[in-house]
Amino acid sequence: MAFADNLRQLPGVSHLAALALIDENGAAVATIENKPGQAGSLALYNHLAQIHGAITPDAAAKGLELYAEHTVDARENPGKHPNIDRLIGLVERRETLRVKQVFAL
Repeated sequence: MAFADNLRQLPGVSHLAALALIDENGAAVATIENKPGQAGSLALYNHLAQIHGAITPDAAAKGLELYAEHTVDARENPGKHPNIDRLIGLVERRETLRVKQVFAL
């Protein structure tokens, strides 16, 4: 399935302003905001965190499947899709990121 089809099957995120991604040392390493260009990644990362409790290597691998054709493009063009690049790195390094939801007002 294409990413757009996968995205339609994920829970909505209108209640979220952003997600903060926290590394194993407790440092915030990234923020994914609920805005054009990031809303799809916000929904995908939020879904993965809800299912897996964090962005684990297994969750990251599932995320790469859900990103579908964009994962192929990210592998061919490193740096073009930073949210996908992050998942690739988590799988390769076997690292986990905790997710903190930032709720919309």
